Amino acid sequence: MNVSEPAARVKGRAWALPGHGEDELSTRLRPRHDAAKMNRLTKSWFGPELVAVSPLHTGCLELPERAGSRAGAEELLINKRTQLSWLARIRTFDSLRLYRDYRYLWAGNFCANCAQWLQLLSVGWLVRDLTASTGSSALLVVTAGGLNTVPVLFLGPWGGVLGDRINRRKLVMTLQAFMACTALLFAFLVRSDYIEWWHAYVYVVVGGSCHAVTLPLRQALVANTVPRESVVNAFASNIFTVTGTRMLGPFIGGVLIATLGFFWNFAWESALYTGTVLAYWRMRTPYSHGNAAAVKASLLSSLKEGITYVRKGERVIFNLIVLGLIPNAVLNPVMFLLPIFTTEVLHGGADLGGILLSTTGLGGFIAAFTIASGGFKSRRGLVCLGAIAASSVCIIILSQARWPVVAILLVGMMSFAQGTFRTTSGSVIQYMTPDVLRGRVTSLQSYAQGFLILTSLLIGWFIDLTTVVIGIMTIGAVGLGLAILSSLAFRRVRQLA
Repeated sequence: MNVSEPAARVKGRAWALPGHGEDELSTRLRPRHDAAKMNRLTKSWFGPELVAVSPLHTGCLELPERAGSRAGAEELLINKRTQLSWLARIRTFDSLRLYRDYRYLWAGNFCANCAQWLQLLSVGWLVRDLTASTGSSALLVVTAGGLNTVPVLFLGPWGGVLGDRINRRKLVMTLQAFMACTALLFAFLVRSDYIEWWHAYVYVVVGGSCHAVTLPLRQALVANTVPRESVVNAFASNIFTVTGTRMLGPFIGGVLIATLGFFWNFAWESALYTGTVLAYWRMRTPYSHGNAAAVKASLLSSLKEGITYVRKGERVIFNLIVLGLIPNAVLNPVMFLLPIFTTEVLHGGADLGGILLSTTGLGGFIAAFTIASGGFKSRRGLVCLGAIAASSVCIIILSQARWPVVAILLVGMMSFAQGTFRTTSGSVIQYMTPDVLRGRVTSLQSYAQGFLILTSLLIGWFIDLTTVVIGIMTIGAVGLGLAILSSLAFRRVRQLA
């Protein structure tokens, strides 16, 4: 089964867009080395190495050396329009503007991700407050964050199988409604003052179980609400719901903790899950394709089919999934250490901790905005490898930061690099995967997050023996070493165009 669209077909669609017709004034730029006949006007706009050519012709629109003033003015106008059309074609919100169902999906994902980040911040600070007098506070705080990903190891792949057999939209709605009720009950438990740190652990496991199933399905639904040629733009725009809520959720959560306490954080989390259900209620999936074979096969056979496709059908997807272990399992514990780093190194409180966690969203937001606006302008494989290395270097430098402003800047740069990797690799995987396997492949892509608990426990134990500064520096050093080894081992990733 051919799952990748020929490059010529994709390029052909580009000229079918408005402003690219044969009778239009717009032109595209093409490199040309024999540009000696170009006049000074054209050189001033495009440089000596570029000339303007018609979309459907191979000839160069070479202007005469000596033209009249009127002809020169017309040519100047055409060249200006050409350059502005080429440079200012920002496609960031094309999917949101053109597809109604994708707008509902985007709104629902925004609410769900905002609730997730709000929970991550609130539980971390809650456990820290409940265990501040113990000698193992760092281990308990990091473990609370890592527990959220444990269910991915056991439920994630099976959630992908269910997503390929039953209605993805209805399954997500059911689980989000359950989480709305659970978050509200936990909010009242916090208010009752009978809360213990292990209650937070139970709540995190329940929330992580639902998240393990809904996350890959919400990503798979992107390709069910837009046509195939818009998948890359839609997936990059969907990343805004992760990075944008990472800015908004923790910032508001930190302010609420510092002013009103923990109850309202979990109450707002419940309201956000309800918002996801309401948005999905009106959404439809016009670009989904049923998989009758998957329904007839057993659950185990369906899971094996997805694993076989990743390992043998599209080997580059397997390489990208393995590469994702570095940012998702090795580097990600840094976020769980921010409460400890904020108090012990930066000497701040929950408000500064919320700002730091929000900054991780700002960097990822800028990365997703860049890719959604202009698409891919360079080799995607090298972008993935370079992004992981850059993120590791930022973490190493962060460990030595002592001023909040410097820490905020470094956290933003780190998240920009990680956001670049996740947006690039995720859009490539979604584009290459057929819809009948999309739920299973996406769940396998998220599987790397399940190993986060192992690294979180390890780094938490290590920090209790040393310091948070040494722990963060060690994380960055290990990530940089693995990034270098991966660049040497994964030839298919390096060659990914």
